[in-house]
Amino acid sequence: MPPDTQHRSHPLRPVLEQVHPASCPNELNFHCHTIYSDGSLRPEQLGAEALRLGLQHLAVTDHHSTAAYQPLQAWFEQRRRDGQSVPTLWSGIEISCLLEGCLVHVLGLGFQVGDPALAPYMGGEAAVGAALQASEVLQRLHGAGGLALLAHPGRYRLPFQRLLTAAASLGFDGAEAYYDYSMQGSWTPTPVVCDAIAAQITAHGLLRSCGTDTHGLELCGR
Repeated sequence: MPPDTQHRSHPLRPVLEQVHPASCPNELNFHCHTIYSDGSLRPEQLGAEALRLGLQHLAVTDHHSTAAYQPLQAWFEQRRRDGQSVPTLWSGIEISCLLEGCLVHVLGLGFQVGDPALAPYMGGEAAVGAALQASEVLQRLHGAGGLALLAHPGRYRLPFQRLLTAAASLGFDGAEAYYDYSMQGSWTPTPVVCDAIAAQITAHGLLRSCGTDTHGLELCGR
């Protein structure tokens, strides 16, 4: 299937189409970090947290790194062989880029790990030049068989309305609808803000996502 159409039938799409305000943190988590970027958990510790919560789907989205994916995949496979129920693990990454001249973060999900298209984003820090533009990030994620979603649209210097409109115009697949902007101890989507963001995501025909953006020791908090 050509890369420019592959994302439209991506196997993760049906999961994201079912995202609702209560999906996170106990069912789905498509935004969290390990020691391979700025998180506190080793991959196996994050995996243990996922099992404790009974997650159904999970993606680790370290900044400009996929180093946690293979060790976590191996850890889950061992648990599966031991008879435990484990979540479906999707590849993930968080990429810094420019959208409307504003520095934003893009969540790449469900791509082929190791695909050369994503090489500019694997150095542990933001890319430079053309690769820093959101349009380039989108093209490369699609080229690697993945989806591109705007992370936490309400955290930037530009209004989320403008950024979501721009992302939709470029061809982004979705955005993070439910996020704890208040950064509470126990993750809860921020009312009013998340409702407004989710409504605009839906109005643009985009997919909704959710995640705890965990940097600490528990997946139920940030």
